[in-house]
Amino acid sequence: MEENKTQSIRIQWFPGHMTKAKREMQEKLKMVDMIIELRDARIPYASKNPMIEELCQQKPRLIILSKKDKADVAETKKWVKKLSNELTYVLALDILKENITKSVVEASQKLMQAKIERMKRRGIRPRALRAMVVGVPNVGKSTFINRISKKKIAVTGDRPGVTRALQWSKVNQDLELLDTPGVLWPKFDDEKVGLLLAVTGAIRDEILPLEEVAAWAMQFLIDYKKELLEKRYEVEVCDNPYEMFERIARKRGFLKGQDTLDMKRCIETFLKEIRGDKLGCITWEQADEM
Repeated sequence: MEENKTQSIRIQWFPGHMTKAKREMQEKLKMVDMIIELRDARIPYASKNPMIEELCQQKPRLIILSKKDKADVAETKKWVKKLSNELTYVLALDILKENITKSVVEASQKLMQAKIERMKRRGIRPRALRAMVVGVPNVGKSTFINRISKKKIAVTGDRPGVTRALQWSKVNQDLELLDTPGVLWPKFDDEKVGLLLAVTGAIRDEILPLEEVAAWAMQFLIDYKKELLEKRYEVEVCDNPYEMFERIARKRGFLKGQDTLDMKRCIETFLKEIRGDKLGCITWEQADEM
């Protein structure tokens, strides 16, 4: 193995339908009051699409850091604070286990409080807030919509600017959701974004240089979470990721033949255990360093 490979890795993967997705989003944005953007709490920066920033502009936005049960609690708190501003409210949620409906509706009303108050002052009974749900693959967007709407889909037409029937997910009398038209992907302008998506399983392993991805993840854990490596693998942690793989392979008995270490099996097992949370809760981006 060559140590310098992690410095030159490039994941070339650019889906070709971004322009169409952008155009469709622009058309639908005028029908909603706010944006609900899902990101992965383990990689809050890498799991966004820069296009969302451009398109949202002055639209109020609720950012949901999903998979909080897989992320470091202290880091998640830092990210919630870092991403919040006057137009942005941030929630960290376990979409599968928490009562997300109550949390999301309350957060949406706080975010849109000024608009709700304006309607009341004008003698208008506040209608249900309308939100577009956006997010790149693997952040839990479909699970979120299915859980919060309890799969009760309200098909509604005859809205201003709507020329054909659209599917709206009615959460309750206070909130309606519109799924993102088209599919958004992260941009890999930054090499690290590709690595982070690879480590967390958002990109198929078949197209990845797994050895380099694993080496990057190992170096991160050596630098920031040495205690997790010691606990999981029961080996002395050194500063060289490739030496660490050799130590783990020896400890686990990963052999090809009698005395040749099976490094491929070791690397694949290491990544599988990361994604299966066997090493513990890990946030792969440090809020203080971004």
